[in-house]
Amino acid sequence: MRAGVWWFVRRRAIIHAAMEFIHLTDLEAAINHWRQRAPSGPGASLSPQVAALAEVYARMVYQRQDAVEARELEVAAMRAWLDWWETTPDTPCIAICSTSQGDEVCKGCGRSFDEVQHWLAYTPVQKRAVWRRITAQGTAWRFNRYAERARSAGGITSSE
Repeated sequence: MRAGVWWFVRRRAIIHAAMEFIHLTDLEAAINHWRQRAPSGPGASLSPQVAALAEVYARMVYQRQDAVEARELEVAAMRAWLDWWETTPDTPCIAICSTSQGDEVCKGCGRSFDEVQHWLAYTPVQKRAVWRRITAQGTAWRFNRYAERARSAGGITSSE
């Protein structure tokens, strides 16, 4: 398990940043991950992971929210989300870092200088927020010029 995950699960009220949000699309990805790993059996019962995440997802859809504060998730939902997160690439780096050449934003991965420097201290929720932003922007070389290189390193998935 990645460093820092256990403290995050055990002390869900203690979060690295003041307000961290999990986006609706990340909940969808986590639900789909668990649906593939633990499909519904007879009677269409949901796995515990899907049930925990689906409750949060349904509430967000009903309230028309696109994100939920991470500390509001129940322990079971956070654990299921973190277990899904463990299956995603940790860093968007493609080993072409222009921040070392003085750029404020890396041309290779799209992260800012500060994000590159402090990446190891980020929580899973913070990392996913950065991943969402750089994927939405789509301007980094990892998404165009070097997309094949990123795919071979496990950095681009079909859900992104």
